[in-house]
Amino acid sequence: MAALSSFTLGSQAQNLDEGIKMVKYERYTSAEKILQPLAAGNAVANYYYGLAELGEGNKTEAQAIFLKFPDDAANMAGMARMAYLAGNTAEGERLTKAITDKAKKRDWEPFAFAADAINYGGGAPQDAVKYYEEAIKRGGDNANNHIGLGDAYQKIQGGGGKAMDNYEWVTSKDPKNSLSFSRIGKLWYDARNYTDALTNYQKAKDADPSNPLPYSDLANVYFYVGKYELAKQNIEQYLNLSDQSCDDKIRYANILFLAKYYPDAVSKMNEVIGKCGEKPYMYRVLGYSQYETKDYANALSNMRTFFQKQTDAKKILPSDYMYLGRIFSAEKQPDSADFYFMKAIAVDTAADKSATYNEIADGYKSMNTQEGYAASAKYYKMALNAKGDKASALDYFNYGLMAYYSKQYDSAAKAYLDMETKFPDQPSATYWRARVAAAVDNEGKTGAAVPLFEKWLAIPNYQHKSSDLNLAYQYLAIVAYNKNDKKATLDYVAKIKSIDPENALAKQLEDILSKQASSKKK
Repeated sequence: MAALSSFTLGSQAQNLDEGIKMVKYERYTSAEKILQPLAAGNAVANYYYGLAELGEGNKTEAQAIFLKFPDDAANMAGMARMAYLAGNTAEGERLTKAITDKAKKRDWEPFAFAADAINYGGGAPQDAVKYYEEAIKRGGDNANNHIGLGDAYQKIQGGGGKAMDNYEWVTSKDPKNSLSFSRIGKLWYDARNYTDALTNYQKAKDADPSNPLPYSDLANVYFYVGKYELAKQNIEQYLNLSDQSCDDKIRYANILFLAKYYPDAVSKMNEVIGKCGEKPYMYRVLGYSQYETKDYANALSNMRTFFQKQTDAKKILPSDYMYLGRIFSAEKQPDSADFYFMKAIAVDTAADKSATYNEIADGYKSMNTQEGYAASAKYYKMALNAKGDKASALDYFNYGLMAYYSKQYDSAAKAYLDMETKFPDQPSATYWRARVAAAVDNEGKTGAAVPLFEKWLAIPNYQHKSSDLNLAYQYLAIVAYNKNDKKATLDYVAKIKSIDPENALAKQLEDILSKQASSKKK
């Protein structure tokens, strides 16, 4: 009987550890199956069972679970986490203080539970750091507390170095700790060092092949480095290892969208809505994806459904307004587009809004109307001004191009002159200065664009596009004709015909000059 009792206790401890691991791996359904039978007689198992329910968004069920052990430090921490998540900071702080007040001289667990509540509930990360450090000081010098401490430091400005120190402490003590490698990967990922991020996510996979999280993170990294097929492959591997919960399927649909598998994203999200029920953000993915496939009517319908169902204003993103603006732009409804673009700017909290301005400019450009081009030029200019000295050649080019197409020739000329001055190694600036001047002198009477086209044509070691050469030669031919320079006109006509043998202008000029020559002979 003693042996049987020992085996039973050992088995329960094993199951508890496995259940906790499932929570940390965000496999909440698996965690519930393991922890529910243990929860009735084990306060810690009950706490993690509650966290599993909370991870699935079941707040009412989680609260009821935590209240089964109302005086236990772990379950009090569960209630504190819920308070922080609900924005009730005062109640969260009251509960975490009550937890740590329970600690005896050498007790470290209450401090760790309190730190987790603050850290993952949304409390002040500095408070979480204080409690983790106290837990470690009292004897809780273990992987979980160092990972938690690293997570807290990540939320503090300039805390990335200390976060890395804590994660690396874990990997040095336990090279099989998959979570710590995942965290290191995320640090590098956030720093946009995708090479080191990929390396550490691979280490996380090798350390524990059953951990699905690195595959999800890898999918994100591959997306940002433009390897969309690898992004899709990794999210599919993540699904193979995860619990295939509704949230997992939603994430798959999201990755399909991010990886630009738009029709697949629409199909998968419709499937999820049918099997798992609807949530507001599902309609966001549908709307975004349908816009990208030019299914504007359904995109608009689903975005309207999203706004109707999303009653929490905090969960509405700048991109939601941005996509509505884009849809109305594509539908050539500039007033509606402008309304939503302005809302996108209003809710964008970024200090540098140049990316937002560029997106709006792209939206207006898609209208393919002079009105749309004028609005696009306005926002490209705002992006250019927002970047200041950091503006790129492309920023100047985009602004100049839309100013050109909206016939704001003075603005276009200045944009390309500024581009040429700041980026003298960009031949396109000279070419477009010539194009603008030619548009002003569209009958070729002043020849204002001639020196600019000649400067562009003389650029050494540059492969001039045939279409650009054709346009330049046509303008130069007209100017030469207006100056009665027959030889130059015919030279340019020959160059035009070498590119475009059936060019109408070349044939017309050739015909006129031929008739003039015949007339003189008579």
